[in-house]
Amino acid sequence: MNTITVEHLADHRELLPTIQAWFESEWPGYYGPGQRGNAQSDVLAYCNRGGLPVGLVAFREGEACGFAALKSDAFPSHPHLMPWTGAGYVVPSLRRQGIGAELMFALEREARSLGYPRLYCATGTSVSLLMRCGWQVIDRVAHDGQQISVFEKAL
Repeated sequence: MNTITVEHLADHRELLPTIQAWFESEWPGYYGPGQRGNAQSDVLAYCNRGGLPVGLVAFREGEACGFAALKSDAFPSHPHLMPWTGAGYVVPSLRRQGIGAELMFALEREARSLGYPRLYCATGTSVSLLMRCGWQVIDRVAHDGQQISVFEKAL
């Protein structure tokens, strides 16, 4: 049995270079050379506990295999909503094995523990995952040339 656990990035700072590399490989249009994102500073910002932003790392049999964050940075079309999930990543060879769902459930628990009654996510790629996890589509918007679904989950 492949046991998946989720822990705070703040407790695993040794993984900062790994997660930075994940960001740069998964989102080269944002974190790649010459682009506007800075993966190193963004990952470091997620090393919190008890407040936003906060990053969570998924482990399978002791090996880091995924990451997700809870953040206050609003999606541009919905600046009045907060908090947001983001930076969802699972090692490509391990996708579709429940790791992303475990990360989403952990983000929900984290948001609830911080006192938030709702959680939001904007995605063009993880629609089926969010639907399976009980999220509701509240809007669809065009963003950076693609169609994005905006989701909400009552906690």
